Amino acid sequence: MCTAITYKHYFGRNLDLERGYGEKIVISPRNHRLTFQNGDELTNHYALIGMATVVDDYPLLFDAINEQGLGMAGLDFPGNAHYHPPVEGRTNVASFELIPWILGQCDSLKAAKRMLAEINITDAAFCDAYPPSPMHWMIADKTGSLVVEPMEDGLKIYENPVGVLTNNPPFPYHLDQLVRCRHLSANDTSACFEGLSLPPYGGGMDAIGLPGDYSSSSRFVRAAFNKNHSHSEETNLGDVTQFFHIMASVAMPRGAIRVRNNQDEITRYTSCCDLRSGTYYYTTYENNRIQAIKMRSENLSCSRLICYPLLNQQDIVYRNERK
Repeated sequence: MCTAITYKHYFGRNLDLERGYGEKIVISPRNHRLTFQNGDELTNHYALIGMATVVDDYPLLFDAINEQGLGMAGLDFPGNAHYHPPVEGRTNVASFELIPWILGQCDSLKAAKRMLAEINITDAAFCDAYPPSPMHWMIADKTGSLVVEPMEDGLKIYENPVGVLTNNPPFPYHLDQLVRCRHLSANDTSACFEGLSLPPYGGGMDAIGLPGDYSSSSRFVRAAFNKNHSHSEETNLGDVTQFFHIMASVAMPRGAIRVRNNQDEITRYTSCCDLRSGTYYYTTYENNRIQAIKMRSENLSCSRLICYPLLNQQDIVYRNERK
């Protein structure tokens, strides 16, 4: 399970899984060759930075942004995701290739939407060890966001007015669920019952009913509520800090969710990507100090992947430690 959001000019996600896949921060420079199952290759493309598992010099991306300010994240969509065999006359792209295919070539949400209209997402596997995962995607830039869902009856592309995505059911269901929460507010107002004044006895009472469980529909509503009511200092640090607080409200602590083989599903990492500067901020479950990698500090014209392992050891500042 996962959650992705936009906030101002930032884009990011929680990755919720029971295990890791050796993921790291990966920069794919403009001249790093990307090959695709359909026989195409990109020998020159927009530079990308994102979280990926690297296999045979290929970045299997969980989420990324490109140097033009377009971001994309894949989220779990089991039971609903449906990939098709290659179709003649369409651009056939395997599910694991979709993020580099779009971000490598598109400079805006508008361009991505045009390209998606020609795509057939196929069921090709990267290799036997990495079969296709059931996914849907959120794409965003400074103008807004889209949701892309590969369904049995075709590829669905939705405008995303709230800038939030979680998992099952399909996206229209989540928008419908916001209707039942339309009365929720961040304010504290007094009420009256048959002439009896009923002032709030504490903050947050106008948000009673906001779902607090970890289901995808509840996380969607909670993330949308917190994002919609958020405000932060008009500084980069203020916005980034607020982004991580919003994501913390839908994060999964160890022990709260048990999945296959009685394993704990946790928020393995949280990303926050600055679409303007190309900076990738992140925290991990083990280390909640915000780390940052700046894409534009690297040589983006080279041809080799640039990888940064995650810093997973907790980093505590002891202010009065005595030696």
